[in-house]
Amino acid sequence: MKAASIKQIKDEISNLSAEELSLIIHRLARFKAENKELLTYLLFEKQDEEGYVQLVCGEIENMFSELNHQTVYILKKQLRKIVRYITRCIRFSDEKETEVRIRLAFCKAIQSSGIQIKKHVQIRNIYEGQLKLAKKVLATMHEDLQYDYLQQLKSL
Repeated sequence: MKAASIKQIKDEISNLSAEELSLIIHRLARFKAENKELLTYLLFEKQDEEGYVQLVCGEIENMFSELNHQTVYILKKQLRKIVRYITRCIRFSDEKETEVRIRLAFCKAIQSSGIQIKKHVQIRNIYEGQLKLAKKVLATMHEDLQYDYLQQLKSL
């Protein structure tokens, strides 16, 4: 089965009643955890973006406290898992400031965790990749916000 285009889906949704739309959303939420997470964000957390950022940053800190430092291979896999979580949370929000704050929180957590970034190339690449993405988004933001976050980037 070929999926319909976004325009076709949007047109069809506009023709549905509120009850039919509610049933479709309920059914969609049952099938994938990511759909459920997105609906949770849209319904409960979108109004309080600051709280959402604090929640994600707290979860990042929890994940870093559970890292296994014994082998670089396992550490790299766990860091990539955290990056996937961060990426998913950023996609839910679609706000540039939220993205920069979450990526910077990840970079600060790596530095404060005691992981030897310079010693391991794979870990350094993960770290630098997040810094690069933060800089890229930062370049599109308002100048006042850029200045504030550039100061944080320089400290990293």
